[in-house]
Amino acid sequence: MRMNKKLTVFLFLASAVLLGIAGSNPPQDQPKRNLKVLPKNITHDELEAVMDNFKAALGVKCNHCHSPRKDDEKKLDFASDEKPEKEMARKMMRMTSRINKKFFHYKKEGQQEIVPIVTCKTCHNGMPRPEK
Repeated sequence: MRMNKKLTVFLFLASAVLLGIAGSNPPQDQPKRNLKVLPKNITHDELEAVMDNFKAALGVKCNHCHSPRKDDEKKLDFASDEKPEKEMARKMMRMTSRINKKFFHYKKEGQQEIVPIVTCKTCHNGMPRPEK
């Protein structure tokens, strides 16, 4: 009799767990990321804001740095390093970061982070290639 109670409880708990798993939403497919300069834990909204700043500073669209996907030419492969412009953007990000850290330790009152003074727009000013 005692064994039947244990078996009944076990089967009840097992079925509850299985129903819970079956009823849960499957995880959404996360887009592949290939972050080498930006923080790995950057949120999607923060990443889009950075990319929007790049587009405005250089006067370009996403396809300037990102190549089309192999399976659908109308969509971009954001993780791909196929285009050399993407690596150039990384080099420029490292360069502006070094310049800001070395020469501009500017912080607004009460602010924790250093405010970047030199940005893409400093030199590019809306052009893909800055004037010499």
